[in-house]
Amino acid sequence: MSSEFGFGKMVELGFEEAIERVTEELAKEGFGILTVIDVQATLKAKLDEDMRPYRILGACNPVLAHQAVTAVPEIGLLLPCNVLVREDEDGRTRVSFMDPGAVLGLVNDPRVDPLAAQVKQKLETVMAAL
Repeated sequence: MSSEFGFGKMVELGFEEAIERVTEELAKEGFGILTVIDVQATLKAKLDEDMRPYRILGACNPVLAHQAVTAVPEIGLLLPCNVLVREDEDGRTRVSFMDPGAVLGLVNDPRVDPLAAQVKQKLETVMAAL
């Protein structure tokens, strides 16, 4: 399962368990979670709309983020790396990762390319561990 801006897979975990596991696996690769956006709860509170569980985790590897921001200060507009955990209509859980190569490719700066590749490799390691 991939697109021009992300990659991911279906996991054999419940929604909350998937959140816990992806958070643990991200930590193993040096990422922390800076933000959690609960889209399901927000749409219920703001629009009284019901939807399946849908949460966006803003993941950041401080070492790599520092290198990126030092190279291109405005790159913060493209950070952090989003990880999406959502429940499909059939109740199965999907975990998807922003493709740093696609997003950071917008920067068009050769100093960023190796960082994007390194981040993508780490996120692919997390995906494989799920």
